[in-house]
Formats: sequence, C-alpha cells, structure tokens
Amino acid sequence: MIKAAAILLSCQLVGTAVSRAFGLAVPGPVLGLLALLALLALRPGLAGRIAAPSHALLANMSLLFVPAGVGAIDHFDSFGSDGPALLTALVLSTILAILAGVGAFLLVARMIGHRDE
Repeated sequence: MIKAAAILLSCQLVGTAVSRAFGLAVPGPVLGLLALLALLALRPGLAGRIAAPSHALLANMSLLFVPAGVGAIDHFDSFGSDGPALLTALVLSTILAILAGVGAFLLVARMIGHRDE
C-alpha cells in the first residue's frame, strides 16, 4: 500500500516539477495524471497495485473540499459585489464541462465504431 501511494505521489511530484520548471499554464497534478496514464499504458499490471490507495483517496474526496468551503465563507463579502459575475461563470463553466464530456463520449464512441441503433 505504501509503495502504491508513493507511485501516485511521485507522479504528482513529477507533474508539479515539470509545470513549475517550464512555467506551464497546466496544473502540475494534471500533468501528473498524464504521467500516471503513460505509466499505466507501459505497465498494465501496475493498475492492480495502485487500486487500493486510489479507492481510498476517492472514498475520502469530500475532505478535499473543506478548504474550498472555508475559503468561500472567508470571502463571503465578494459574493455581494461580484455575485452576478460569479454566478454567470459558474453556470457557463458547468454547461461547457457537460458539453465537453458529451463531445468526448461521442468521439470515443465514433473511434470504437459504435453506431446508434
């Protein structure tokens, strides 16, 4: 379990180091996930070894949203002055994220040759 967690954290560390070293606009954890994806493609047996810590992280994902909630309460006065802009950004980004998901699903379905019936 410790080795598997070390693999996950190492991928995140590599992604963060690359992002900061080259001044990329892509967050380090995103690059780390891409590194993990490449690692899993090269060594498929690794997926079974990192499954347990991955499930443990996902099961406790709600704990990661506590700091965001505290930050929102700390800047509550900003909601009054910037509320309409924040609401517009939230609604538009949600719609765009859903459309991106649909587009990705349709692209993958087309790539694997799935046809509507």
